[in-house]
Amino acid sequence: MNDIKSLSHSKWRCKYHIVFAPKYRRQVIYKKIRVDIGKILRQLCKRKKVEIIEAECCPNHIHMLVAIPPHLSVAGFMGYLKSKSSLMIFDRHANLKYKYGNRHFWCRGYYVDTVGKYENAIKEYIKNQLEEDIMIDQISLKEYIDPFTGSKGQ
Repeated sequence: MNDIKSLSHSKWRCKYHIVFAPKYRRQVIYKKIRVDIGKILRQLCKRKKVEIIEAECCPNHIHMLVAIPPHLSVAGFMGYLKSKSSLMIFDRHANLKYKYGNRHFWCRGYYVDTVGKYENAIKEYIKNQLEEDIMIDQISLKEYIDPFTGSKGQ
């Protein structure tokens, strides 16, 4: 109960689990651009006074657990976050303009869910999401053996 925030005439606890992805689910959120995207999203959330409780940049999507003040709608905040971050990403990484014409970096849609009493479970899910994705990718790797020569193929 200590996470209830207050404004001048209201008390609130509005937490949301948000997932959004780059256009065509391209796997571009890694290495240097991953760090930049994290900085950009933190900066934009700070401007709107949105608290990031937990977040993870996976190779082809982003998970965020955020507390959005009640004077902002989730749709309005997501429009702001995705449009401003697209502009900032293209300013910092000009070579991406050729892959993402017309400055569209993110997909049109997003997933949002209210947190309620499952905040700790969602935090754990977001923390472990990247590790689970890597583990699933490793499990799905197959070593092909040529049945005629017995050697490993590629």
